[in-house]
Amino acid sequence: MRMNRLPYPRLRSRPNRLRGALAALALLASGAAAANGCLPKVEGAWIRMPPAGLPMMAGYARISNPCKAPLAIVAAHSAAFADTSLHETRVEGGISRMRATPALRLAPGGSATLAPGGFHLMLMRPVKPLHAGDRVTIEFTLEDGRRFSVPFEARPIASG
Repeated sequence: MRMNRLPYPRLRSRPNRLRGALAALALLASGAAAANGCLPKVEGAWIRMPPAGLPMMAGYARISNPCKAPLAIVAAHSAAFADTSLHETRVEGGISRMRATPALRLAPGGSATLAPGGFHLMLMRPVKPLHAGDRVTIEFTLEDGRRFSVPFEARPIASG
């Protein structure tokens, strides 16, 4: 009998097959929208210009999911800002609190509105001054790793 041979090779290989099958299923499930190239649609994207001298701005838009599978936006980035993140404002115990949110989930056929007092983009420390009418590109990252870019227009605080 050879010493390097396993007595039950089929039993030893099943866990590897199972892991491979589970990994394939996970890829299929998470990539259902990726398979057809479906991405969220963004409308009315704009950045609220702050009063002079403030280092933070907010980004707003309507984001819809035309896909047959749910989508989740898990990150945002822009070369125009030192930091870009998804935030949500909630009223808790009568106090308005703003916090980073890990994901903006979009059901199939659903939408979310980034608006004052709710979900929004927090845009910190612009790398150069923005003026009304300037366009800034913000790149969003989906949970499955895909990315898409959206132009946002800078508007005065009274706009919307």
